[in-house]
Amino acid sequence: MKILRTALIVSFVLIVGFSAGWKARELWTKRQEAAHPKVEMRQGGLTFTNPLLDCEMGPYVIGDAELAPFKNKLGEIIKEKKKTYGLSDVSVYFRELNNGRVFGIGQDEQFAPASLLKVPAMMTLFKQAESYPLLLTKKVKFTDRQDLTQPQHFKPSKAIQPGKSYTLEELAYMAVVYSDNNANGLLFEHLDKKILRNTYTDLVVEVPSSDKVPDFMSVKEYATFFRILYNASYLNRTMSEKALEFLAESDFRSGLVAGVPPDIKVAHKFGERVRGLNNEIKQLHDCGIVYYPGDPYLLCVMTRGSDFDVLDNVISDISYIIFDEVNDQKKKYAVK
Repeated sequence: MKILRTALIVSFVLIVGFSAGWKARELWTKRQEAAHPKVEMRQGGLTFTNPLLDCEMGPYVIGDAELAPFKNKLGEIIKEKKKTYGLSDVSVYFRELNNGRVFGIGQDEQFAPASLLKVPAMMTLFKQAESYPLLLTKKVKFTDRQDLTQPQHFKPSKAIQPGKSYTLEELAYMAVVYSDNNANGLLFEHLDKKILRNTYTDLVVEVPSSDKVPDFMSVKEYATFFRILYNASYLNRTMSEKALEFLAESDFRSGLVAGVPPDIKVAHKFGERVRGLNNEIKQLHDCGIVYYPGDPYLLCVMTRGSDFDVLDNVISDISYIIFDEVNDQKKKYAVK
């Protein structure tokens, strides 16, 4: 009996000791994570992509506590701009790509993505080319047909010409670099529609269709395409790099690009849409990756109002404000 009692006491002490040790370990881990947040380990060595490899504890970096006042400040500025210019909606999605910190303002508001959908079309072509590389060199002829660039407010500075032949890769380039609707329309005819659909469903993004209302996508949803390209987690590294290289050559120098210094690369795509009985409702969007040195970030801005020039300036102002804030915070919290 005495032996049994001793065994029970020893067991109790061991359990209490184990529990106390476990709690201490848990507390220590939380303190370490607070002081040294997880930093994503990436491959590096590439220009536009940075494939994710693993995560590890790193030195102090900007956290959500620092992003909160940033978000609130931007939110107040957006409210003022909406009031001043009579804007209907302004939505923003911001994400630091190497560390994952993120915030959104009106991030679930629905818009018409319009020309932004040229990006998943290009991704679909490149996905097909992973299995059939020669597909990119396939030539198709652009015959006389309706000019799809006519309705565009921001008309392409270059466009494919009737009677000439182009490779599918050239069509993808013209579609995303110059936002040529004719190039995109011709490219669309030669995409595998099943793979096109998978490009959306695999990324858990709603598939466009003729029976959907025009406004069906948010900044948060659309940003997925750029995040996946940066991570090289849908297309392989070669094709992801090619896609972002094309997007970095976009000749749309307003919007996001106008808000950052000229030496900063921006891989982006803009989109425009006109609605209303008298074309009085305008939408202008610009989404992409701003390659801030060492810490690129994803920025997607979607707007709705009555004047394209005003919407363009609002996007540029938001881009400027965010770049300036990122620059200040990186300097403030730089590891000595």
